[in-house]
Amino acid sequence: MKSTFKLFIVFFFVLIGFNSMNANAQRPMHEIHSMLIFNFVKYIEWPAESKSGEFVIAVYGDDDVYDQLATLYGQRQIKGQSTNIVNISDVSDLNKAHIIYLASSKSRDFEAILEKYDTKPTLIITDKSGLGKKGSSINFREVGGKLKFEINQATFDNSNLKVSSQLVNMGITI
Repeated sequence: MKSTFKLFIVFFFVLIGFNSMNANAQRPMHEIHSMLIFNFVKYIEWPAESKSGEFVIAVYGDDDVYDQLATLYGQRQIKGQSTNIVNISDVSDLNKAHIIYLASSKSRDFEAILEKYDTKPTLIITDKSGLGKKGSSINFREVGGKLKFEINQATFDNSNLKVSSQLVNMGITI
């Protein structure tokens, strides 16, 4: 576990370094978000009832993140489950998901997603300032020109998800 954690730390800081470069950065933001979303999974434990069937990652509002996740991770297993990465165009399209990534362009629908998934074992990841405090599990935000992420521990508890203290220590706890 220590070596996995060290690799994640190195990976994370490499990604942050890419993000902090000027506008000609080598990695677009959608690639960084996709890689982080996939790596967050390693540090979160879902309840037993979520460990059968497909592991569903729903992307709402960012075709580039969806394409990146589907291309790089669509054929991999997550937590022993086959992966199904879906691109949704409406909140009503969501039936069941282990992870929902809500792009900033669709943040107006955050309340509807939260209402539907507030107490379900679903990791809600957002990309808009303030949504972490409103109930997102993990929220990306820029601090001093660098990508950071907020962790809302209360939301994890509410959703019956267990987050590793290692991930909590890397994020901004709110």
